[in-house]
Amino acid sequence: MPGKNFNPTRSCHEPKHHVLPVQPIGFSMNISTFDLFKVGIGPSSSHTVGPMIAANRFAAYLHDAGLLDAVHAVRVELYGSLGATGKGHGSDKAVLLGLEGNLPDNIDPDHVEPRLAEIRSSKKLLLNGSHAIGCVEKEHVLFFRREALPQHPNGMRFVALDAAASVIAEKEYYSVGGGFVVSKEGQRVNLVQAGSVQSEGDLPYPFHSGDDLLRMCAESGLTIAALMMENEKHWRSAEEVRTKLLGIWDVMAAAVKRGCSIDGELPGPMRVKRRASELYRQLKERSEESFTDPLSMLDWVNLYAMAVNEENAAGGRIVTAPTNGAAGVLPAVLHYYTKFIPGSNKDGVMTFMLTAAAIGLIYKENASISGAEVGCQGEVGVACSMAAGALAAVLGGTPEQIENAAEIGMEHNLGMTCDPVGGLVQIPCIERNAMGAVKAINAARMALRGNGKHYVSLDNVIKTMMQTGADMKTKYKETSRGGLAVNVIEC
Repeated sequence: MPGKNFNPTRSCHEPKHHVLPVQPIGFSMNISTFDLFKVGIGPSSSHTVGPMIAANRFAAYLHDAGLLDAVHAVRVELYGSLGATGKGHGSDKAVLLGLEGNLPDNIDPDHVEPRLAEIRSSKKLLLNGSHAIGCVEKEHVLFFRREALPQHPNGMRFVALDAAASVIAEKEYYSVGGGFVVSKEGQRVNLVQAGSVQSEGDLPYPFHSGDDLLRMCAESGLTIAALMMENEKHWRSAEEVRTKLLGIWDVMAAAVKRGCSIDGELPGPMRVKRRASELYRQLKERSEESFTDPLSMLDWVNLYAMAVNEENAAGGRIVTAPTNGAAGVLPAVLHYYTKFIPGSNKDGVMTFMLTAAAIGLIYKENASISGAEVGCQGEVGVACSMAAGALAAVLGGTPEQIENAAEIGMEHNLGMTCDPVGGLVQIPCIERNAMGAVKAINAARMALRGNGKHYVSLDNVIKTMMQTGADMKTKYKETSRGGLAVNVIEC
């Protein structure tokens, strides 16, 4: 049985084995807009949101199997990228809170640190919210920096132990990006929000590629957003879709607002200064300059993106779009639409969100949105592609121009590594979101100047992104063992 040979005295910094090549988990299933855009907490969808969901599901499994009362302790083993950067990404905190029954969309970020302090001081946690068990972190939450489980770089093993330290139950989960979690058998296990879906059923427009999407738009006469709305209506009413989408937008806007109002430093030893609040004050005080500087709008776009990602880095409430590490791109570009485009309205917000979701779902099914699997091209790159296509849509683009904008957005992010300094979602992640947002705006403008005809299709660039990720060295994929992570002194 896996885990039998575990040696609690071996240092996590002295690995027994090197990382093994992993086989990507297939993810060919229909998912909803609201599975892609999930309300959660920072700093990482794959390293915080996913592990919390996995821990929650394991605790629920123990309860449902009638095993809860026999559990004396739970050992959590984090592998691959989770082992390498999980500490900086809050994976240890996430699994403790998840084992207590919390989920990312309903936990109060302000209660996280006080509750963790109680767990650590008492050396006990409430499994599934009710059953007290022992918890000593250095014994029960273990990081394997250079070992990987076979199916994905973000692997987790949960082991329930009785009073004699014998194994009662064991489960493996994989956090495959964007807060999605699958079991060892490849079954999706995360149900973060009520109404999330797991099967295609009788969707009116079950597209699986960019070519599918364009063909169905041409045959039906629908825009991409309208086609997505028809699919969403398979699970909920049009009014429910509208209410939920605008609710997601409200969370995005709240993250910008909060990020613009808080000074101080971000968590972690680097003591990174929060910059969004000072930038906001500067822009408010110098509003007259906007009449003489035609690029002052970019300062605001930078602000919106940085505000969200500072909130994410601080463990605040944000929306995975499609990941936490890339959560600032879409809100920044959507703020650009609502603040700078005449005639913007809530219908436009709906169009933006549904179009972005359609593009994101194609990436999720045919490639990856996991930085640990394909590098940051799968996070900020995908967010840039989604935002570019969505902006082209609200600016009146045809389906072909929207597809072109999305393709441009990714084509010029190909090969981007994920090399967080100190394993924290701060450097270069915060500025990288601002750059992704600006690229998205430019990609949309370039596409709208054309007629939608271009040489490289969205499907081709998605395939290329996945191949590039496979070719990329592991050290550049969210391990903090390459790139800026090793060339910047953490002090």
